[in-house]
Formats: sequence, C-alpha cells, structure tokens
Amino acid sequence: MARWCFRHRLVVLVLWVGALFGLGFTASTAGTDYANVFSLPNTDSKKAYDLMEKAFPERAGDTDTVVWKTDEGSVRDADVRSRIEPALDEIAGMDGVGEVASPYAGERGAAQISEDGRIAYAQVTFREQANAVPKELIEDVVDTAQAAGGDGLQVELGGQAIARTQEPPAGTAELVGIVAAAIVLFLAFGSLFAMLLPIVVAIAGVGTGMLATMLLSHVTNVPEVAPLLGSLIGLGVGIDYALFIVTRHRRGILRGASPEDSAVTALNTSGRAVLFAGGTVCIALAGMLVMNLRFLDGVVIATSLTVVLSVLAAITLLPALLGLLGTRVLSRRQRRKLAATGPESEEASGLAARWSATVQKRPRSVAALAVVVMAVLALPVLSIRLGATDQGNHQDSTTTRQAYDLLAEGFGPGVNGPLQVVVEGVAPDSLVSGIEATEGVAQVAAVPPANGISVINVVPTTSPQSEETDVLIDRLRDDVIPEAGVEAHVGGVTAVFKDFASVTGDRLPYFIATIIALGFLLLMVAFRSLVVPLTAAVMNLVAAAASFGVLVAIFQWGWGTELLGIGKEGPITAFLPVIMLSLLFGLSMDYQVFLVSRMHEEWVHTRDNARAVRVGLAETSRVINCAALIMICVFSAFVLSGDMEGAMAGIGLAAAVALDAFILRTALVPAAMHLLGDSNWWLPEWLEKRLPHLAVEPKEDAPVTEPAAPEGGAAVIHGYIRSADGSPVADAAVTLMSKGGRQVDRVTSLADGSYIVSVPAPGTYLLAATASAHGARARQVVVDGEPVVYDMELTEDEVDAVN
Repeated sequence: MARWCFRHRLVVLVLWVGALFGLGFTASTAGTDYANVFSLPNTDSKKAYDLMEKAFPERAGDTDTVVWKTDEGSVRDADVRSRIEPALDEIAGMDGVGEVASPYAGERGAAQISEDGRIAYAQVTFREQANAVPKELIEDVVDTAQAAGGDGLQVELGGQAIARTQEPPAGTAELVGIVAAAIVLFLAFGSLFAMLLPIVVAIAGVGTGMLATMLLSHVTNVPEVAPLLGSLIGLGVGIDYALFIVTRHRRGILRGASPEDSAVTALNTSGRAVLFAGGTVCIALAGMLVMNLRFLDGVVIATSLTVVLSVLAAITLLPALLGLLGTRVLSRRQRRKLAATGPESEEASGLAARWSATVQKRPRSVAALAVVVMAVLALPVLSIRLGATDQGNHQDSTTTRQAYDLLAEGFGPGVNGPLQVVVEGVAPDSLVSGIEATEGVAQVAAVPPANGISVINVVPTTSPQSEETDVLIDRLRDDVIPEAGVEAHVGGVTAVFKDFASVTGDRLPYFIATIIALGFLLLMVAFRSLVVPLTAAVMNLVAAAASFGVLVAIFQWGWGTELLGIGKEGPITAFLPVIMLSLLFGLSMDYQVFLVSRMHEEWVHTRDNARAVRVGLAETSRVINCAALIMICVFSAFVLSGDMEGAMAGIGLAAAVALDAFILRTALVPAAMHLLGDSNWWLPEWLEKRLPHLAVEPKEDAPVTEPAAPEGGAAVIHGYIRSADGSPVADAAVTLMSKGGRQVDRVTSLADGSYIVSVPAPGTYLLAATASAHGARARQVVVDGEPVVYDMELTEDEVDAVN
C-alpha cells in the first residue's frame, strides 16, 4: 500500500483534498447540532428533570441573567429604572427572545431585588438552547444591556448563551499548538519540508475528523466538548505518528535506500507500529462505553473517528507527500554531509546514549529518584473532588464571572445554583415547612402546580460547588422528603452534576480495570512476555495518579490558576477522569510500544537483556522526547480554548505526557527492566502455545537468534573494492546490513582491495562501501546460502543515499 501511494502520489493528494473540501462544504451547509446530555437514567435528578419537562414544556430555551448594581441609592430609584427598563423592553422585542422577567413587574419581580435594594436581576429566556441561539442576537443583548450602565450603575450578564461571546476565535488553541509543534519539529529535523510533513498530515486527519463529527451531530448525541477533545487528541497523535514514520524514512535515506524503498520500509515498520498504536488508543477510548453514560458516547465517537482518520492520513497521505519531496526530506547540511562522508555509524551516540549507559550503571538510584518524584506529584490526588465548573470559575475580568459574583453578593451564593424539589400532584405543606427548616436552606418558594406537577424552588446558603451544597442535597433526599411521607425528587443543574460525579466515581474502578486489562493483553501478545505488560500497567497507573495530582493542585487548590489565565479554582469536572484516563492510556501505550519494540528486537537478536534495554533506550529516547514535547505544546495550547473543561484536559494531558515520557519511559521503565533482568521476557510455555501471534514489526526486521550456518560453512560475500579507473581501494569500510537496517558485519578492505564479510543466513542484504577519497556506494545483494562474489566500484560523484 505504501508503494502504491508513493507512486500514485497525485491521485492520493487529490482524494484527500477532495475529501477535505467535500466534507467542509457539506458540514458548513448542514451546520451543527451538538447536544449536552448530562442527565443519567435511574437517578433522582433525571426523574426530577422528566417531571419538570412535563410541567413546563414551554421553557425549553436557555435562560440567562442581566444583573445590575447601583453605587448609591436603590435600584428602585427612578433614574435607575429609566435606564434599565427601556433596555429590557428592547431586549424583549428582539427576534429570538421569548420572555424577559423584570424585577419591576409587581410582586412577581420583588424577589429579584436584594434586601438592601442595591442589586437586581432580570431573566432573559431565549427561544432556543444556548448553542442554537445566533451569536449576533446574544451580542445585541449584551450590548443593549451594558449600554444602560455607567455613571455609578454596573450592568453584567451571565448564562450559557452569554458565555459564548467570551470564547476566543474558533481554532485559536489549535493554531497556537500547531505553531509550537512546528518550531519543535524544525529544531528536530532542521528541514522546512520535513517539519511541514507531520503538520500537514495532522491537519488532514483532524480536519476530516472534525467535519465528520459536525455531520454526525445530526444523527446522534454529540456533546459540545467532543470536537474540542477530538481535535486535542487528533493533533497530538497525528503529529506524533507522522514524526515516527518520517524519522524512520530519513534514517533509511541516510543509510542508502532510494526514497521509494526507504518510504516503503518506514511504512512497513514504523507504519505498522502506528497502526498498532492507533488501535490501542481507539480501544482505550471505547473503554469509556463501560461507564454507560450517554454523554460520553458522543465523546467516544468524535475522538475515535479523529484518531482513525489521523492514522489513515499517516499511512496513505504521508507516503504520497514523501514521494513528492524525495531527498528534500533531509536538510541541506545532511545532504551535503551524505555526499561527502558516506555512511553514518549505526551505534547511537550523544546525550541519549550517555543517559542510557547511566541508567544501566545505576538502575536502583534512577528508579528510586523517579518513584519519589512521581509519588510527591501524586499526593494531591488523595483530595480530589469531582463536580462541575460554572461561571464562578471564569476569569475576574469576564462579565459572566462579575454577574455571578453580583448575584452571590445580593442574594447569597446559593442563588447561582438553585435546587428544584419536584412532586407529582400537590406538594404538602409539611414538605415545604420541612425544607424551610432544613439547615443550609436560604430561601424556599413553592410554585403553583402546573400540569399536575408541583415544584418547590430551593436556594441553598452555599455555592453550587460547595461540599455543603452536596450535603444539603443528600439531607433533602435521605431525611426531609421521607419524613414528609411523599414521593419527591431533587433536581436542578447542581443535583445533576452531583449525581453525575457519584455515578462516575462508582463506575470508575470497572473502567480502569477494563482498559488496564486490555492493555495488558495487547502487550502480552505483541511482546510474548508477562512482565513487560505488567510493568506497563503499573506505570500507566503511576502516570495517571501523578497527572491527576498536578490537576488537583492547579484547578482544585488554585496553585497558579490566575497566572495561567484560567479563572478560579473549583472541583474537577466529573467526566474528566474518564476521558483523561482513556487518552492517557492510549498515549502511554504509544510510547511503551515504541520503546519496548526496539528493546525486544535487540533481545531477540542477542538474548542480552542489559544490551537490549541500553540500545532500545539510546535509540528511541530522543524521538520519544521530541514527540512528547510536541504533544505538550499542543495540549498546553488548549488553555486558550476558552473552555474550562478543555483547559483542564489540556493541562492534565500535558502533565501526563511530560511525566510519562521524561520520567517513566526514559528513567523508571528502563531502570526497572535492568533490575528485572531476563525475567522481563518470561512467558510460560503453555501460554506461548495458546497466544495468537501479533508482530508490531515485520518479519524481516525481527530475526530470531543467530541461525546455524548452512552446510559447507558460513555463507560469505567477497570481492574487490576498486576505483573508477580500476585500481584497488585499500582501507575502504565495507558494511553488510539486514533489510531492516541492522549492521550484520563490518570489515576494512585489504591493500589489494579485497574484502570478505560473513552472512548469518540466506536473504536479502544491503552491502555498503565507502572510502574518504573515493565516495561511497551501496547495493542490495541476495544470498541463497552459497558464497557470493560481488565487486564494487566507488565513484566520487555518486551520492550513497543509504549511508
């Protein structure tokens, strides 16, 4: 498939561009229909919601609030009313506004004026839900209301629809993430074209994924946060997957393969790993279905679809782009060096190799230090509290936050999250009086029955995010309502999120067990080991605990929230642990597969665990750290998304990736594998026979232990190295490599130009020769078990692409 895409690159490009523009046109024509379905079946808040919907079917639209405060006098004064009432009348007359409940509307509105008379609010009910209200209408409402302010009168607005006016331009977070990733890629590759490849591939995958999600929102419930999370994970994995393949392709060209052969080999090795890694991410995301929460179904669809399309772009669009670029995927300096000096050494060198040697020498010290760091970072997770964010968590400068604070100042903090006690039939007086007498209740108002349903509005004394409010809900359900001897249900947004957090907490252990078990089985089949997947499972749990510790410290304890520009501290959003654990598990598996597959390859060759771990870490740590740095840039940029859940997911995943790549995969995992020794690769014989065979790498790149020599002695390749004029070349470096790029033998030619290299087994090999004064050459040689005679002529003007 890679070869076909490489040779038919224009066809592939046209198909991708056509798909992108076709989906874009269709999605822009159809629009979106996102639905935030937070309600849960068989919960008290869901029963209350169903009864409320039956009682007041006309109140389907979003209700927002206009709040004003006067510095002097009362909001009842004529000068205040003369400015506010015309503004409210104008808003009520706007097309799309259903009703405006003014505090100046007789007795009904009296409750909307604070006791000291300095703060009042009006409720604006739109005809549509917040997402469906035209943004121009919302902006008109905001401008009209705030125009009445000034000269000692403060006017602020709050609500779901109003919050949309504060969102940054769509795509800001994605754009910042892409620019940051581009800088990292340019520093890593030193080539503009190589830098652009992963970016273009990721944009193609994420673009088609987001547009397809927009269309799917018309046929299934997709929450508004789903496309944000889809683009977050899609950008991260899309860039990383392309990075792995491009890195392998560049290495192939540097070792002498033609651009086509190098691309085919890269897709047949790293491309297989990308397929495997993408599959594990999708399996981890599908694990969310275990939670049986309707809200998460749309998240699974959006994120999985984006990952699948990102993988598809990496294995089809990328080889087509590699075909367009040819050797320009290398930097100019690399191309010049290639022509001048020939082959690169296969032995890893530099900082990565030195660090790998350090881990081998001091595995206990490295492991102990890594465990201490992770344990300290994980400590805050012990105080994690799940709940919901609201406009009280917005930044101080926003009108929604100021409206929230004004309401809390004038009417108590509970007014921002009122509860509804819903009764089928007439609510008995004993229930109303029992609620009034309950500790934690500030205000009670019984609404006349409608359609056979009675509603009692309850305003708590504490804020919606307060633990005391949770206690009040439990007290009403467990004590007050049963004592009144009536069947009633406690609803409202605060109760819904409390139930959501409760259900999430109850089902989370099953979810974690499912994704850990799936990961264990996948790694066991791939690496034929019990210890490697067990180590990975423990590391995933450690990474999750530490990343949630960071999340709690920032978002729940408030360490640096204002500095980061993400508003006020509060509980961790109830659905976030499920989504983050899915994504974290998938990304951790990516790095684990990439690291351990190289170690496993070396182990199969040498049966030397210490060498396998050292070489695997030395050769993969650089690209893992580079990939992690890109993901950190992409995820951190989602602080700019204007969405608190997006910011939480971005910071949490950035912390998780940083800890996973820089501490776990490059320190704790290799240190533990050094300490465990050969037992890393232990698998009982009875299990070995029953497990299916699944190789991440193709067969030719994972040869087994050194085979026995063929009959008649070891096979060899021998011949002469000569210059263009036929004279012998002495001291030429002659290297024999396997098809996957592994060095098999290396010798120096004698004074008469002769050489001989040994061949371990029949197959296709790459024979490369280079001499400083004569240039380089590389050719494929097929060995069938008999000695092969092969002479090579070195010419100064030939570029040895393999080396």
